[in-house]
Amino acid sequence: MRAHRRLHVVAPACWLLLVLLVAWALPVAAAPLAADWSFRLLPGDARGAAHPGLQQWRPAQVPGAVHTDLLAQGLIPDPYVGAPEAGLQWIGLASWEYRARFDVDAATLARAHAELAFQGLDTFATVSLNGAPLLQADNSHRTWRARVDGRLRATGNELRIVLRSPISTLLPGVQAMPHKIAGNYPSPYGDEPKDAMVGNFVRKPGYHFGWDWGPRYVTAGLWRPVQLESWDAQRLTALAVQTRALDADHADLAVTLQVESAAPGNAAVRVEILDPDGVSVVRMDRDAALQAGDNAIAVPVSLKQPRRWWPAGQGEQARYTVRATLAPGAADATGIEQRIGLRTVELRREVDRQGGQGFAFVINGVPIFAKGANVIPFDMFPARVDAARIRRELTAARDANMNMLRNWGGGYYEDDVFFDIADELGLLVWQDFMFGGGMQPGYDPAFRANVVAEARDNVRRLRHHPSVVLWCGNNEEETAWKDWGHGRDLAAADPAFAARVWQGYVDLFGNDLRQVVAEEGLGVPYWSSSPGNDLDEKANDSTRGDKHYWQVWGNPALPVSAYLRETPRFMSEYGLQAWPVLRTLDGIIPAAEQQVDSATVRAHQKFMAGEGNQRLLKYIEEEYGTPRDFPAFVYLSQVMQADGIQLAALHHRASRPYTMGSLYWQLNDVWPGASWSSIDYAGRWKALHFHARRFFADQAVAALRDDGVTRISLLNDRQQGLRATWRLRVMDLDGTLRHTRRKTVDVPPLAALEVGRFDDTTLLKGADPTRTVAVVELLDGARVLSRQAVYFVAAKDLALAPVTIDTDLRADGEGYVLQLRAPQWVRALWIAFEGHDATLDDNALDLLPGETVTLHLRSDADLTTLRRSLRLTSLTDTR
Repeated sequence: MRAHRRLHVVAPACWLLLVLLVAWALPVAAAPLAADWSFRLLPGDARGAAHPGLQQWRPAQVPGAVHTDLLAQGLIPDPYVGAPEAGLQWIGLASWEYRARFDVDAATLARAHAELAFQGLDTFATVSLNGAPLLQADNSHRTWRARVDGRLRATGNELRIVLRSPISTLLPGVQAMPHKIAGNYPSPYGDEPKDAMVGNFVRKPGYHFGWDWGPRYVTAGLWRPVQLESWDAQRLTALAVQTRALDADHADLAVTLQVESAAPGNAAVRVEILDPDGVSVVRMDRDAALQAGDNAIAVPVSLKQPRRWWPAGQGEQARYTVRATLAPGAADATGIEQRIGLRTVELRREVDRQGGQGFAFVINGVPIFAKGANVIPFDMFPARVDAARIRRELTAARDANMNMLRNWGGGYYEDDVFFDIADELGLLVWQDFMFGGGMQPGYDPAFRANVVAEARDNVRRLRHHPSVVLWCGNNEEETAWKDWGHGRDLAAADPAFAARVWQGYVDLFGNDLRQVVAEEGLGVPYWSSSPGNDLDEKANDSTRGDKHYWQVWGNPALPVSAYLRETPRFMSEYGLQAWPVLRTLDGIIPAAEQQVDSATVRAHQKFMAGEGNQRLLKYIEEEYGTPRDFPAFVYLSQVMQADGIQLAALHHRASRPYTMGSLYWQLNDVWPGASWSSIDYAGRWKALHFHARRFFADQAVAALRDDGVTRISLLNDRQQGLRATWRLRVMDLDGTLRHTRRKTVDVPPLAALEVGRFDDTTLLKGADPTRTVAVVELLDGARVLSRQAVYFVAAKDLALAPVTIDTDLRADGEGYVLQLRAPQWVRALWIAFEGHDATLDDNALDLLPGETVTLHLRSDADLTTLRRSLRLTSLTDTR
């Protein structure tokens, strides 16, 4: 969220991203360090006087963070409940110390080599083992390793990690700069001067310093595991699989093993490949001569009739298993096992006759329209995010017919489980490097070297996932420099320094990261910035590259209809805000404070420093009228968001093939607050997510009304053509049919087909626009594949009358069935069960007069409770 050269970025069609994570018996032994962890405020820290007793050792959780450790000890309030944020900023200014006490078994001590691997040190860390220095770290995104041969004891080992505040560490140097480079979001709490932000200078998740959808909690801690690894003469350290050729009949693979050897010698290696059903299809043995140090062993492999990995909706998500074994059959055999997917990826950048340039992902030779959303971190404290949470959100994305997610650059590189699940579900992943905005000190060679090491770590870790189809250098840094005044203002103040800053940017994002991806990424494309055209002159161009569009919602806050006049090549960001489901807010915001302008509500609204509700009200009132109370405000915020994003997404899809992607901002939440998400922090679907399931369906209708003309397009994202019927009905709000038309057409595969344009005069035929609706449907026989309503006036001007909805809720197998029927049109119906959760297969829908809608739902509540707690809200209930 928010030397020039033209580059044509295309991964050769014969290349494939696949392979490595050490998974079974990495070196001879590798396991999370079994230790008793504790933490304390570092003795002598200036915060000690105001927080006495914190210098005492207290139990800690690793992986974790100081905030969650303090919370577990009852030393701070819940950072999400109420409005405690300002009172917790001292934590980010303090320095902390963690201690691990552990024993080491005899087998580990007997091995010739041992290493501690720190997978997440946050961030400026000084580490010692048994009283002697071990390492110093300055990057939360890297894995830090230290040899501990001969330094371990059988009992009583002590590991200490001092974590110094990034603000206190960096602020003197930033303040001393004659001219500052632009930062992101200034702190409103006084813990950091607004004109000297340190976040751009530290390799730590940028969102910890605050964003316009989340709080400011500058953490410290060990947020990923510490691992103890030991081995003797040799160990396998990496496995890479590169595809030389791939089609439906044949795959040529190059398997490369990395072996670390303590001395020159020989090694026997075995490579085995299991097909998606677990059947061994390749087994090859090879002897290799090794030098002391790192060695690469290449093993070519061929497969017949390979089963390819496809994005969701295009085919199966077939995955093979590759096993590499060092010294097979020997007592000290070590191995790596990794699941991979066979697929090619190309970023197609064709230049059109008008001088524009496309931006389309091509998988296995098939151009894919990218449908999805941007992903932000799942929590302010990453160690709290487990596999179940990630599966919940990613499954919801797939359930909403998404096929791509963009991992935004202001967070952290997700755990492997995120990508494992994306591989399984067929979700393509656009992966940013972790740069979220502002400008980086790329002019500093040490900073760039640190980033290159970080990038190499993470590309190697994630490159085996077939879901990863793009590495992008940063989020919005180029457009900020070129379009927001960052470059202009610095050039006016200090032209020489501005030129140096920009050259550092080009060096880092134009050269260094591109080179890492070329060397390590096994053919996946690189893109220097989003939005951008890979360092072309213009950074945020609708005719070239990818686009972030914030003139709706952001400044100048154009009406939602402006989405129809913005047609990009690939829309990678656009969005409208809404509040979470009311049940999510209960317990976070006290009932007495659930008012639009209460202090606690404002504390959970981060846009425009708490003034975002006024922007929300602007968009709500323009279309739906003024909400009568806070529940109506929450409900209408979701209706507005869902309607607006649906309009934009269908416009993007109807513009295929000129436009080839629509990723709205954003999928998920980092905490329970107002945001642009379609799934709130508790995992509850907002109205937008139910709409997304409909507007991202592989086969859908787009009926887009703009300036008195409705354009109807039929959308088909499948590789097979569609013979179907489209039907247009114009009716009164009481269901009286005024006129209809119907036609059967053939929709080509992978296409959008416009089938008609109708002005209001043709559709209304003199009818009252406040009492008339057009219903456009895509039919397969009698089955409705897709439906869209077209309104001729703003929702607040519709002549809707309060209506009684007939309901029938009954048990059905393992769940329940809810039937709904109304005699008149019901606009934007929201179904909830007060005080209880229920998962519905549809919600946030319109009811046509006289039509019975049948919904399936699941809940832990019994039937009597569900009947008693059923609450139906529609547009007429907000007035």
